[in-house]
Amino acid sequence: MDDMAIARALHIAGVVLWIGGVAFVTTVLLPAVLRFKSAEERVAFFEEIEGRFAWQARATTLLVGLSGLYMAWAWDLWDRFLDPAFWWMHAMVAVWALFSVMLFIAEPLFLHRWFRTAAKDRPEATFQLIRRLHWVLLTLGLITILGAVAGSHGMLF
Repeated sequence: MDDMAIARALHIAGVVLWIGGVAFVTTVLLPAVLRFKSAEERVAFFEEIEGRFAWQARATTLLVGLSGLYMAWAWDLWDRFLDPAFWWMHAMVAVWALFSVMLFIAEPLFLHRWFRTAAKDRPEATFQLIRRLHWVLLTLGLITILGAVAGSHGMLF
């Protein structure tokens, strides 16, 4: 069996589940949460759903990182990081690193506590900030995906 085909398939499946989940949270979950009447309901519902998704996001982010590292090593793609035409390689690493820091470091250490406090003190502003941040993260993810698919099929910018 071709280990590179498996690595690429796992990488893409991980990206689909990870960024697809971010798209769901951004375009479906957050707008629905904002329609709840009370701040307490919003916080409880959002934390329950986001908490479940966090484990999926952590697992898929880890899968994407490991499979991406394996492909870069096996295909010896390191020189691409020196060529600006392969900007999407940098973008993949940057988006992965940003999400990894958020999921594995910031969220467990302080973001979860910050959210609970801020949502109680300023529920509207907190949810609007979270919504804007999710749109930024989703946009960065989608730009990276578009660049990576185009670039990996020979379209250099």
